[in-house]
Amino acid sequence: MEQYVIRGGNPLVGEVDIGGAKNAALAILAASVMTDETVRIDNLPDVRDINVLIQAMEEIGVSVQRTDRHTVIINAAGIQDLLVDNEYIKKIRASYYLLGALLGKYKRAEVALPGGCNIGSRPIDQHIKGFRALGANVRIAHGRVIAEAEKLTGRHIYMDVVTVGATINVMMAAALAEGRTIIENAAKEPHVVDLANFLNSMGANIKGAGTDVIRIRGVEKLHKTEYSVIPDQIEAGTFMFAAAATKGDVTVRNVIPKHLESITAKLIELGCEVRESDDEVRVVASGPLTHTHVKTLAYPGFPTDMQPQITTTLALSEGTSIVTESIFENRFKYVDELAKMGANIKVEGNTAIIDGISRYTGARISAPDLRAGAALVIAGLAAEGITVVDDIYYVERGYEDFDVKLRGLGAMIEKASTEKEIQKFQLKTG
Repeated sequence: MEQYVIRGGNPLVGEVDIGGAKNAALAILAASVMTDETVRIDNLPDVRDINVLIQAMEEIGVSVQRTDRHTVIINAAGIQDLLVDNEYIKKIRASYYLLGALLGKYKRAEVALPGGCNIGSRPIDQHIKGFRALGANVRIAHGRVIAEAEKLTGRHIYMDVVTVGATINVMMAAALAEGRTIIENAAKEPHVVDLANFLNSMGANIKGAGTDVIRIRGVEKLHKTEYSVIPDQIEAGTFMFAAAATKGDVTVRNVIPKHLESITAKLIELGCEVRESDDEVRVVASGPLTHTHVKTLAYPGFPTDMQPQITTTLALSEGTSIVTESIFENRFKYVDELAKMGANIKVEGNTAIIDGISRYTGARISAPDLRAGAALVIAGLAAEGITVVDDIYYVERGYEDFDVKLRGLGAMIEKASTEKEIQKFQLKTG
């Protein structure tokens, strides 16, 4: 099993290019099966979740041709099987996007119940409610969600809670339903908007994405398109907080600054200098960091996927900070790992109370999930001495070339798979 081994203490300095948004790409890949014509998608991140979804699509008969590392050409005319259930697809959350896509196109889909990181309860009741409202019969059997309909008919659907996954899934199915669908209390995240733009480029009629009311007029079929995935706001935010935690000066390039506003606002509250231009953001952390409070919320609020990164940074800030997690109830598991590095964090329910320390010290720690894994790497970069992060396959689910990009900013970080390689790194960097 591979680990990251890090010698901390170097401020990160330089420029880093941000890849395509994993969460947008997963939805867009699933939606690409909704036409029999050829679809070209570029700015696709080369990460584990994407590759697992592509493999699952190929297994049901989708032709996927990689023209380069970040571009695929997809043709779904040869789909033979509407059952998506392999050992890998169960490990990613986005497997359920194939439900909405296949149900919309074929009026039937059978997909293994989704997995993903164990960060809390993520029920699919709103997905099922939406499919049923459109006229589908939905049941769960043999560990799979089975949805089928004679036809799908547009309806007025009110989501009981704001949910990105259900908004995306119902939007896909409704794009090929008869008549008009209105989704109220819809999620507004950038990847919801990106999927709507992708579907519209294929001939769908979707209006209002990015607001809490999405209006969809169903069409008979979708056609070929070429599309580029938006930049990843979470990858960008991760490097922005890495700059803050290491007292660095980092410019993140190929971003949409509008998507980063809640992250930028918190960095400014922490005492960082943030400079924006058209497609890049520079974070300079020259002075001491100050405490602040943060609560995770649906977009445009502070993202839950950035909570571990800001908590890790706040633990190095002066004074007492409070972080409230309002999305997932099980997202503070990494705090025990930070405590091994000297962090002073007390978790009470969905709230973390953080008393700042002057520095972390290196330790052997383990990534409990994707974003927490990235946050623990940030802690290692800011720590005195050597840190070893185990279970980095979580991190590789959502970050392409994470260690390579960090080395480009001056970090001392390498992958290792044996104790001998870890010792070699210690000698080399000591």
